[in-house]
Amino acid sequence: MNIEPKILDINKKKLVGKSMIMSFQNDRTAELWRSFMPERHQIHYRIDPCFYSLQVYPSLFSFSDVDPDTNFTKYALVEVSELKHIPSSMEVFTLPEGKYAVFIHKGPASTFLQTLTYIYETWLPESRYVIDDRPHFERLQEGYHPEDAEALEEVWVPIRLQ
Repeated sequence: MNIEPKILDINKKKLVGKSMIMSFQNDRTAELWRSFMPERHQIHYRIDPCFYSLQVYPSLFSFSDVDPDTNFTKYALVEVSELKHIPSSMEVFTLPEGKYAVFIHKGPASTFLQTLTYIYETWLPESRYVIDDRPHFERLQEGYHPEDAEALEEVWVPIRLQ
């Protein structure tokens, strides 16, 4: 596997959606998205049809030292231009500006670990970057299906120069 990322600087983003506390051992991602998707049409001022699957870890993320029982917050979100008329079942999340390495994962979610392994164990150590302490996220297109062999996910890894 040899995926070269785009290195992008992003401005602050206004996101709206739902969140759940979970761990890798107690993964509630499907439950989160089942709760969010039927209500997504209630969100006003969407910028585009994309979705954000975003993780906020309690400390600086280290792929090699991940404790599968450590809780983190996972969000199902969309980007909006205005923070008006937020549905009562939703919350606002402000994604801070910063530099990201953006990779494309192609294939079902079941093969996602291979992409993460490449990013954190091959690309990152060979790059001039280190992980930054900001949210990690995947950006998904409308119609994304996790079992689709042709599914595409943008994997956004927060980075800074060493």
